[in-house]
Amino acid sequence: MRVFADVDELRGAVGEDLGTSEWVTVDQHRVDIFADATDDHQWIHVDPAAAADGPFGRTVAHGFLTVALMPKFGWDTFQVKGVSMTVNYGLNKVRFPAPVPVPSRVRGHCRLVDVTDVPNGVQATIGGTVEIEGWPKPACVAEVILRYAL
Repeated sequence: MRVFADVDELRGAVGEDLGTSEWVTVDQHRVDIFADATDDHQWIHVDPAAAADGPFGRTVAHGFLTVALMPKFGWDTFQVKGVSMTVNYGLNKVRFPAPVPVPSRVRGHCRLVDVTDVPNGVQATIGGTVEIEGWPKPACVAEVILRYAL
């Protein structure tokens, strides 16, 4: 875990790798709960029998489930002290180069792309990559935009 004392220290780390999270298991139970939460019950995600005959040979996680794990990967990788609040502000350049087969383990890698001033705080752009254990392509590549209130 990389810990920044304040936003000035964070600003000084632009361009640096922030680290890699621990592995997280994406199993059918996690996918089913996500499907229930989002009302996305497409068979490639929730029907193992049908998915076995589908394009991936088994169920795959929702792309948005993969994105939804990115905040956890960030919290596991780095922390900024001296702020009153952190909020997700949005995403840039989201891509899903490879599906996450169920079950799999995934982890996130973070890199600090930019830090800019905003009213009452700073905005950080974090380059995030979600890796699938044993797979050559990442599951997701995106820029996560965080706002830190002072």
